Amino acid sequence: MLGWALVFLVVAIIAGLFGFTGIAGTAAGIAKIIFFIFIVLLVISLLLNVLKGRSPRP
Repeated sequence: MLGWALVFLVVAIIAGLFGFTGIAGTAAGIAKIIFFIFIVLLVISLLLNVLKGRSPRP
């Protein structure tokens, strides 16, 4: 997922360099959304790993 965010970021940069501001803005927005989804899923995964690793006390 982080790879897709980087792809959209590169597309936005290249489109911005060539003057395609609409495409650049859209690609940057998509990259931002995918990046934040990645961050949320990473935090959830880390929390689940920490909670799963604890064993119940006897």
